[in-house]
Amino acid sequence: MDELRTRDIADSPVMADVTYDGTPVYIQHVDEDSQTARIYSLEYPDEELTVSLGQLMEH
Repeated sequence: MDELRTRDIADSPVMADVTYDGTPVYIQHVDEDSQTARIYSLEYPDEELTVSLGQLMEH
């Protein structure tokens, strides 16, 4: 996923349809330096992950 779009989604109050490995996720934070995002699954909000922006898909 593009860094600018990922940052826009993270900053927006509107929930976007984004998935990681087929699982719907919420983007908490984007780190431009490392090209990663801090996310959590909508199904398991207590399980946070840091993933590469390229692993995120917007639908």
